Amino acid sequence: MPMSTAARRSRSSAGAIAPCCPALTTAELSETDAADLAPVFAALSDPVRLRLLSIVATAGEVCSCNLESPLDKSQPTISHHTRVLSEAGLIEGEKRGRWMWWRIVPGQMQRLRDLLGG
Repeated sequence: MPMSTAARRSRSSAGAIAPCCPALTTAELSETDAADLAPVFAALSDPVRLRLLSIVATAGEVCSCNLESPLDKSQPTISHHTRVLSEAGLIEGEKRGRWMWWRIVPGQMQRLRDLLGG
């Protein structure tokens, strides 16, 4: 059953990429779908966030404390970038002790591949 526009907005505001959108190469995006997807692509537009996402995706799960060295960034900068990726629905975290452990949101990478026509 197709997802309603209200459900898409609700899901998008929670940071998930709605599965309703056709591949960008096969159909025009509606204004609503484009507005829902823009924050995801904005989150991916930073080289540090792209590397961070790649590190998390490759590792499966990563502690924030283990992101400082490979990214050569301070903990506050790491926190900023993980927050942006999390708000875009690309990663999710779990607090363990004083550290956050990050992992890819299940299905999000495949949804991006599908959206991009891959």
